[in-house]
Amino acid sequence: MTPAERDALLTGPLADLPDPAEVVASERVFDGRVWDVRRDTFRFGGQDVVRDYVDHTGAVAVLARDDEGRVLVINQYRHAIRTRDWELPAGLLDVEGEDPLEAAKRELAEEADLVASDWSPLIEVATSPGGSDEVIHVFEARGVSAAPDEFVRTEEEAEIVLRWVPLAEAVEAALAGRIRNSILLVAVLAAHARG
Repeated sequence: MTPAERDALLTGPLADLPDPAEVVASERVFDGRVWDVRRDTFRFGGQDVVRDYVDHTGAVAVLARDDEGRVLVINQYRHAIRTRDWELPAGLLDVEGEDPLEAAKRELAEEADLVASDWSPLIEVATSPGGSDEVIHVFEARGVSAAPDEFVRTEEEAEIVLRWVPLAEAVEAALAGRIRNSILLVAVLAAHARG
């Protein structure tokens, strides 16, 4: 980093700075069912650095709001944390190059049997940038109504529970530490901050 670049970071608007390091070697070291682990060797600060990270397809989530301003949350079992946590309808970008908005529409229909007439980007989240390249595109959906078809859910999704809660209740649960799902936390706090 040059002195001018460092000065710009310290004095400019607070913003992430794209800074792609030169990747000199890259290999998939684990081929998983949902995501992989990749090992990159890259040049940074005049030396070669090796890092392993989750090579993720990317994902979407939906903060659906009804005419009363309530938000839709779903309760789903998550084995990695051994918890039925509250979260937003969400899912992976299933196809390389898939449009995030179209994926969000699909996920709302698949997980909640809902469609929406009004969509807008809410926030993007890099979930764990020290160990994963996952970015989640969170959309706000309004004008919500029943989907024309109901979806058959399997595995953990078979026992999804849907609940509409006032945004203020979701914010209070977040600040009290009763909910921990990072995407839900970021989305409700962003929606609350935007008013």
